Amino acid sequence: MVSKRSEDRVFVFPPATALDSCEGAFTIGAQNAYMAENGAYTGEIGLEQLEEFGIQTILIGHSERRDILGEDQALVAEKFSYFKAQDFEIVYCIGEALEVREKGEEAVMAHLLSQFEGIDLSYEKLIIAYEPIWAIGTGRSATTEEISSTHASLKEHFDRPLLYGGSVKPENIKEITAINGVDGVLVGSASLDVERFSEMIFA
Repeated sequence: MVSKRSEDRVFVFPPATALDSCEGAFTIGAQNAYMAENGAYTGEIGLEQLEEFGIQTILIGHSERRDILGEDQALVAEKFSYFKAQDFEIVYCIGEALEVREKGEEAVMAHLLSQFEGIDLSYEKLIIAYEPIWAIGTGRSATTEEISSTHASLKEHFDRPLLYGGSVKPENIKEITAINGVDGVLVGSASLDVERFSEMIFA
C-alpha cells in the first residue's frame, strides 16, 4: 500500500512465510490471520504468531479471500471485531464484480455499503481500500471518472482514509493519486517487481 504524500507510510503485506524477512522503513502487515491467540486451527496464523513478529496491522476483506476462499460478510465482520479489540490497524477492503458495475452506480453503492455490515466505521485505526474486482490483475484500471465518482459517494458515509486498488502501476499511479478523495493506493501484482514498486513509492 502506498500513500499519496511522501511523508506518509508505506505498508507491505508479505506472505506469512516472509513475515520475519522484511527490512526497511515499512509498516509490515499480515494478509490474513485467525481470530484467536493460538489453538488447533491448522494452516492458520494466530495473534500469538503476529505478536512474535511485532505485527499490529492486518488486511481484512480482500476480494480473493471473499470470492475464492468463501469468507462471507459475517466472518469478515468477526475478524474485524476481533482485531479491533486487539487494537490492530486494519486495512479493510471492499469492491464489486463487473456484473454489479454494469448495473449502474446505484447498484454499485448498495453492494459496497452492504460490505460495511458489522464494521465500526468510527474505528480510528481503520483504513478502507476500494478495489473494483473487475480491475484487479486484469491490467485494466477503472477510469478516473469511475474512481472519482465512487470515492466521492463512499466518502459521504465515513471519514476514514480511502485507498484505491485496481491494477495500480507506475504508469498510472500519479493520475490515480491526483484524484480528489483518493488518499493512497493498494498495489497488487505491480508490487512484486522491486524496481517498479520503488518507482511507485517515489512517484
